[in-house]
Amino acid sequence: MTTPSFKTRLARNDIVLAPGVYDALSALLAERAGFEALYLSGASIAYTRLGRSDVGLTTFTEVADTLARITERVSLPVIVDADTGFGNALNTQRTVRGFERAGAAMVQIEDQTFPKRCGHLDGKAVVPEREMVGKLKAALDARRSSNTLILARTDAVAIEGLDAALDRAEAYLACGVDALFIEALRSPEQMDAACQRFGGRVPLLANMVEGGKTPIQDADALQKHGFRIAIFPGGTARAVVHTLQGYYASLHQHRTTQPWRPQMLDFDALNDVIGTPDLMRTGQKYE
Repeated sequence: MTTPSFKTRLARNDIVLAPGVYDALSALLAERAGFEALYLSGASIAYTRLGRSDVGLTTFTEVADTLARITERVSLPVIVDADTGFGNALNTQRTVRGFERAGAAMVQIEDQTFPKRCGHLDGKAVVPEREMVGKLKAALDARRSSNTLILARTDAVAIEGLDAALDRAEAYLACGVDALFIEALRSPEQMDAACQRFGGRVPLLANMVEGGKTPIQDADALQKHGFRIAIFPGGTARAVVHTLQGYYASLHQHRTTQPWRPQMLDFDALNDVIGTPDLMRTGQKYE
């Protein structure tokens, strides 16, 4: 379940670096690496569960199920990508309630039309500002605890320009949301403009997508701009795909895993990572 710790943590000025995860195993490895928070990427769920692009194909139930499996396995706060809330204001309320039950620390809702697409793909569209304001108010009303944070995302930079996107963010902040995410800022100058307007008032999230619209910067540089959350949402899936391409090519060529062994964990090492010895000891208590 959610705790006050993430809300308290965001009140500090030093940035939270949250890697992208897509299942319980990736979340466990990120927790073991020492991160303070995780980002459950809707795109990465589409990549890994569906083998498809981030174009609005994933559903509320698929994300909620993934989230519940993650929060059962790790204790870190999880920021959850809820896309558009999976529909209108009533759908958004169902989404917030379901994700809160599943243990979300922060729920991200965006102002794209449905079906949405990745914020760094072309051809997006956004709903009217008034409609998004209604959805955010519905989201805030739906949560049981104020420690379940609502993150408002706008994709308007690509469609309406920076000034309009900042004005939208202002309207979303006026609803009472806990954090803002201005997607696909095109330059360090645009990043500075967003931070100058909002950085001292509310936590701002920076989205680092390798090969995307926003210049990649490290977390320390993002903190200097004024961001308080940095996510690298799809890097995990891209790293895994790159590794598996090499692994499968090697197995197909050599018809054995032996040439790839130095880049693999063996049976016992993997069981140590996932906690099999501790699990077996727990089971023995009930024999």
